[in-house]
Amino acid sequence: MLHMVKLAVGVGSIAELAQRQQANPPVPGDGLDGTTPSGHPWLRTRMYPRRAGEILEGGSLYRVIAGMIMCRQRITGIRPDTRDDGVACALITLDPLIVPVAPRSMRPFQGWRYLRAADAPPDLGHSDMNGDILPDDMRRELAALCLI
Repeated sequence: MLHMVKLAVGVGSIAELAQRQQANPPVPGDGLDGTTPSGHPWLRTRMYPRRAGEILEGGSLYRVIAGMIMCRQRITGIRPDTRDDGVACALITLDPLIVPVAPRSMRPFQGWRYLRAADAPPDLGHSDMNGDILPDDMRRELAALCLI
């Protein structure tokens, strides 16, 4: 199994990422091919992953928010697509469930990167420590101090 990492550009928190995904229009081509469930979040990326088969074996998209890997979503599909300007790209559909992960610092990069399963940060689930939900900025600070 293989994962992907991508920057969530302009997003300041996991809650904001979820809000933006809910506001997205339906998956392009939805209803035409019958393969993509309606209402699933999606994104386009210029390059089609050469290792898409490995990613589709249970891989996730890990999102970098404000310089830290903060969450992941399971990748449900990858298919060739075309942007509105006619340029070929890849359409990636995601499971709607956003899973917080142990924050990990990551420098900015363009596009996306592969992430081996052994190198992926562990899930935090929906709550941390004593069952309390930590705000993203506090989670970032605790991670910087190596406390989580």
